[in-house]
Amino acid sequence: MLPLPVLGSHRPPVRVMALHALAYCRRLFYLEEVEEIRVADHRVFAGRQLHAALEADEEGETVALELASETLGLLGKVDCVRRRDGSYLPYEHKRGKPGRAADDTPQVWPSDRLQLVAYAVLLEEAFGQPIPEGRVRYHAANVTVRVPVDDRARADLTAAIADARRLRETLDRPPITDNPRLCEKCSLAPVCLPEEVRQDREPEREPVRLFPPDRDGTTLHVVAQGTQVGISADTLVLRPREGPESKHPARSVDTVLLHGFSQITTQAVRKCVEHGIGVHWLSVSGHHTASLVPTAGQVQRRVRQYQALADDATCLRLAKQLAAAKVEGQYRYLMRASRGDDEARGEIQTSLNGIQPLLGRIPDAADRDSLRGLEGAAAVHYFAALRTLLGPQVPDELRADSRSRRPPQDRFNALLSYGYGLLHTAVMRAVLASGLEPALGFFHTPRSAAYPLVLDLMELFRVTLCDMPVVGSLNRGQWDPAADFTVTRAKVWLSDAGRKKTIGLFEGRLQETWKHPVLNYSLSYARTIELEARFLEKEWTGEPGLFARSRLR
Repeated sequence: MLPLPVLGSHRPPVRVMALHALAYCRRLFYLEEVEEIRVADHRVFAGRQLHAALEADEEGETVALELASETLGLLGKVDCVRRRDGSYLPYEHKRGKPGRAADDTPQVWPSDRLQLVAYAVLLEEAFGQPIPEGRVRYHAANVTVRVPVDDRARADLTAAIADARRLRETLDRPPITDNPRLCEKCSLAPVCLPEEVRQDREPEREPVRLFPPDRDGTTLHVVAQGTQVGISADTLVLRPREGPESKHPARSVDTVLLHGFSQITTQAVRKCVEHGIGVHWLSVSGHHTASLVPTAGQVQRRVRQYQALADDATCLRLAKQLAAAKVEGQYRYLMRASRGDDEARGEIQTSLNGIQPLLGRIPDAADRDSLRGLEGAAAVHYFAALRTLLGPQVPDELRADSRSRRPPQDRFNALLSYGYGLLHTAVMRAVLASGLEPALGFFHTPRSAAYPLVLDLMELFRVTLCDMPVVGSLNRGQWDPAADFTVTRAKVWLSDAGRKKTIGLFEGRLQETWKHPVLNYSLSYARTIELEARFLEKEWTGEPGLFARSRLR
């Protein structure tokens, strides 16, 4: 292996693989190289397996040769280098098929061509001799395509490097590609959301489903007090004070939630960071206290957020969208829950009559303070009606006369508060995964104990993910007033059994799927939270109009 030279420029070198992404899609390059968002899907893993097999099986060749050029500010790792007629010949191996020329002959893809030319120029500088061509092997078609390294190829390489450097110095994310077919095989489609943008611009267009319907892993709740989370190889190990250990492969977990006085070792934390697993700490009562997630590459996203939310007009516009979605969701839930029940509809009609005019005044709110007043007044009507949705079979101990928080004064509010705590953490995960700063919101005022942006996004999901499941479970008789709660004069909170029930209820709801009324495809509620966080970020990256448009049917 050749020693890598020290690159003297203050600018970081451009990776050859980054040039491959640039030739494929400028937005892909920006997301990966500037914002440092990388997602390894099955195609990426398959490519890695191919290269690993080549390194293990090739004989008589130099493979996996690392190269760097201070002159070009370029570095990379070529798949394979062979000697032919006294000259070095770079090879690239690809899993797929080649393109096709007009006469149907195999043709190298532009991104593969640029990548190979870059390796050839790096080899020329390393070995001090010209390299006239390289080759790309397409394994799916069992075809090798020759690539000339001529003046035109070198000029294209120089232009691409210059374009890459320009993009690394801007905060403006490039637009989605004009070629939708490129998006179908892109691992970053769930982050970029190109089909959702196209569908918003062309409402009659039927989007291709690229956003995954459910989350990639499960949430590991550590509820038993004193439980330690450790690591063994690539497996998270839960060691409770009493009882047997339980093991959970890291690849199947996307989040660890530590409730109360559970613990996690330094080694387990490090493994979670390596696998992109977020670790979140909650109090015994369900309040979020801290989070740990990998945060590399979020500078550009947060600078854009700071710039956008420093503008009062932008904040008011987003707050109106949010408040309208929340209040309309409350109104629709009360209407739906009392449908076909004249007695129930009569009991909540006063609340419905109070909410409707408030909803109509939201678009004309002059500022965020008046908007908060409208939202708060609607909440008073909503909670007054919410308790009337409980059937006669629900015992009095599980009912409430009003909404009480910090601390809850009755069992009904204890259930809601703990559910909202779980929702807060779920929204926090989505906000951090989207690279946003949770402390900078647009609707809620900053408080030392809460994150405004998380509180903002929570408003979209309180009804569907907390209120509806809690009311439904009470009407089904799932709660024991004695065993599931701990009651004192000062407050009411959930017992260990009650917390486990609430977690199960909430996680079950997250896994349920529904059909998005605007995008017209089904996805889980867990993915819906992430989708809304990414839609929010689009509001200040040149693709507005998608945030807070979904409604309860």
